[in-house]
Amino acid sequence: MPTITNKKTSNGAKDMTIGDPFKLILFYSIPLLLGNMFQQMYSMADTIIVGKLLGTNALAAVGTTGPMNFLVLGFVMGITSGFAVITAQRFGAKDENGVRRSVAMNIMLCIIIGLLCMVASLSTARFILRIINTPIEIFDDAAEYIIIIYIGIPATMLYNATACILRALGDSKSPLYFLIISSILNIILDIVLILYFDMGVAGAAWATVISQAFAGIISLIYMAIRFPILRIHRRDFTWDMWFAWQHLKIGLPMAFQFSITAIGVIILQGALNVFGPVKIAAYTAAQKVEQLVTAAASTFGVTMANYAGQNLGAKNINRIKAGTWQCSILSVLFSIFAMFVVFVFPEQLTSLFIKGTQPDVINASRTYLRICGTFFPVLFLLFIYRNVLQSIGRGFMPLMAGVAELAARTIASYTLPGIFGYAGICIAGPLAWIAATIPLAIAYFVIIKDFKIE
Repeated sequence: MPTITNKKTSNGAKDMTIGDPFKLILFYSIPLLLGNMFQQMYSMADTIIVGKLLGTNALAAVGTTGPMNFLVLGFVMGITSGFAVITAQRFGAKDENGVRRSVAMNIMLCIIIGLLCMVASLSTARFILRIINTPIEIFDDAAEYIIIIYIGIPATMLYNATACILRALGDSKSPLYFLIISSILNIILDIVLILYFDMGVAGAAWATVISQAFAGIISLIYMAIRFPILRIHRRDFTWDMWFAWQHLKIGLPMAFQFSITAIGVIILQGALNVFGPVKIAAYTAAQKVEQLVTAAASTFGVTMANYAGQNLGAKNINRIKAGTWQCSILSVLFSIFAMFVVFVFPEQLTSLFIKGTQPDVINASRTYLRICGTFFPVLFLLFIYRNVLQSIGRGFMPLMAGVAELAARTIASYTLPGIFGYAGICIAGPLAWIAATIPLAIAYFVIIKDFKIE
């Protein structure tokens, strides 16, 4: 079988099975972090431009669809990340044929799953908006926005699949470059479609879909041109049920874990919507700030998924242990910085998303950021343990941690607002993080202690 022999091959792929783990993780994470921040700009650009140009109600309309968007986007991100773990394992095992077969299987599965997700999402969009108590004054805008986003699910699937495949081979830079270009395109289209074509929230949604499709297409073209190892042939598309199951066995738990989390967020959104458009707008703005300053959390999670996947393929458990420990330390340091930012600059950051001076919105946003910011270290460690366990084939506990997260968020949604009001909504997220991180941390240390690679 053809093999891969160099730490950094001539086609740009990076072997993470040799070399200093800390340096590999850090330098792999930097472009990935920038990429995550630019990916946040898709939704942030919508939020900022909608809030500035269309006002509080439009911002609330986009914000109330956030959990619904996360339900689908999280599933897509989870499934594509899981499929790419198999690619990373084959790459770590120096199996070029296995890499190509994995990519071909990834494509076939993504086509099937992407279409099913789109149909299911479109058929349930308005129903979910009703059951989460979407205020009547923002219902139509919210429905229009999320339906267009759901139409673009194949574009989202395409970009995430190609980006995950590139990262599985150690290339975290190329997805960043494509995201920078497409994020700029998204911002331009937001302004043009909203301001000059008067398309309202629909313009923001179409800008997102078009930009995602553009990123996916150029990633696919680049992948085929730049990486000979990824030039798949007709023979690679042979359907193998066992090989498909190997992908689904990792991808589905990761996808369902995101979806379970999203269901909890949707329930929480229903409790939030009772407080009206002002609190919804404040919560939306605060969440966008949180997502931006905690982008490193998911970054280190993705890094460890690929790092652990490659080293599992290379049968080197000690490197997985060392990398997990060092990445955990790095994550906690980043979380402390994120905490500092939201405690010191909550008003300035919230003002990016709202039109004019709105003290009620800013005050409610500050409450959210300071409550959640206190627990950022827990959130960062959650991503580390979850991704490492999934990448070494122990997906059951991350799935159960997602169930614990859903339970905590649901209980909080039905009890805390009656006691603490809006602050009770803000407390629900950190409680969910704690409920997931504690069992994941225990599971990781128990499993890794006597872990044997087959």
